Amino acid sequence: MRENATLIINDQRYELPIVTGSEGEKAIDISQLRSKSGLITLDTGFANTGSCKSTITFMDGEQGILRYRGIPVEQLAEKSSFMETAYLLINGNLPTQKQLTRFSVMLNDNSLVHEDMQQFYQNFPRASHPMLILAAMVNALRSFYPELQTLEEEINITVTRLLSKVRTMAAMSYKISRGHKVVYPRPDLSYCANFLNMMFDSPVNPYQIDELLVDALNIFWILHADHEQNCSTSSVRMVGSGRVNLYAAISSGIAALWGPLHGGANQAVVEMLKTIDSDGGNIQGVIARAKDRSDPFRLMGFGHRVYKTYDPRAKIMKKMCHRVLGRLNRQDPLLDIAMELEEIALKDAYFIDHNLYPNVDFYSGIVLRAMGIPTNMFTVMFAIGRLPGWIAQWKESMDDPEWKLARPRQIYIGPTQKDYVPMNLRENTNSAKN
Repeated sequence: MRENATLIINDQRYELPIVTGSEGEKAIDISQLRSKSGLITLDTGFANTGSCKSTITFMDGEQGILRYRGIPVEQLAEKSSFMETAYLLINGNLPTQKQLTRFSVMLNDNSLVHEDMQQFYQNFPRASHPMLILAAMVNALRSFYPELQTLEEEINITVTRLLSKVRTMAAMSYKISRGHKVVYPRPDLSYCANFLNMMFDSPVNPYQIDELLVDALNIFWILHADHEQNCSTSSVRMVGSGRVNLYAAISSGIAALWGPLHGGANQAVVEMLKTIDSDGGNIQGVIARAKDRSDPFRLMGFGHRVYKTYDPRAKIMKKMCHRVLGRLNRQDPLLDIAMELEEIALKDAYFIDHNLYPNVDFYSGIVLRAMGIPTNMFTVMFAIGRLPGWIAQWKESMDDPEWKLARPRQIYIGPTQKDYVPMNLRENTNSAKN
């Protein structure tokens, strides 16, 4: 039996259908509200608004659940590779060995970047942020690769081209920014091993592949591969709704991810920990500031817009953090500060009452730092990991018969109609107002 919600406005009743998801979550369908009543809903930040139906990622913030295509992220982090997870997100199922091999071959075949694109890199100012460069270069890819004959062929090749070239371009941006010789991808290395080799190999100091670091990068990217309708994913869907090419849609996601409240959060965590360390490690003082509503200070890496319990990704990243630091035999004072912060916060009534638990950003920055990734590359690393999710979400929206051009409404609160004031009268008019 179909469920409905009844909305009563000035004694007028409106029946609105209730949509139920596969995990039992419910939503009121208001798509016909404006045409029936002339009213819209107001939901600043879209915290209570569902923009689409999706089969890709399920999250339950109350229970701390995250699943890709139904598979718990914990299982994928333990048993899968980033490329297998990427295939799962984009195609809907885990690949067979034959499918994964073909996918890997296509990635290798498309891993090189057009030599002309290196001129683009050389013309960016040396101090340019890698995310700015990556967003611009992804958009520029469309100029180098023409339309193919069939839509299916174009999507398949464009997807693998993006997955492979974004990794290469990210490593190139790092090498060029440091004035180092570019290292090209090797067909004998896995996706993650290739990235580390392109980042750190040099004629003077050949890079030695450490399988634990490869595993750590696999897990980092798996944990960041998709996260439902977040800021950057919603941007990809919204821009894509104008039927732009995939490169332009992904470029918009990179731009949205750049912000410190989204993809830049792990960088902000490391910078916060550095500040605490340089100030003498006064953890109790930091906790007190975080609880003081009159203090603008924010404890980065704690709390989440969706999770109201411990972020499941944070548990996995915390374990990997200890493994990486143990292997490298490094004592990182930032990890010590992070551990003490977590221990205090998890017992503090204020943090418990406000659901301020550590999120994935709290530990991921320390892992990247231990691997030798510079801080300004953190958001680029996030973007590479999120790329399969963006592609999957874009592809799903293109195939959705109900999807329309995104066009949010607004409630106007500006001045009512007024007449144009000629230039010679404006000074007197403005003076009178002041």
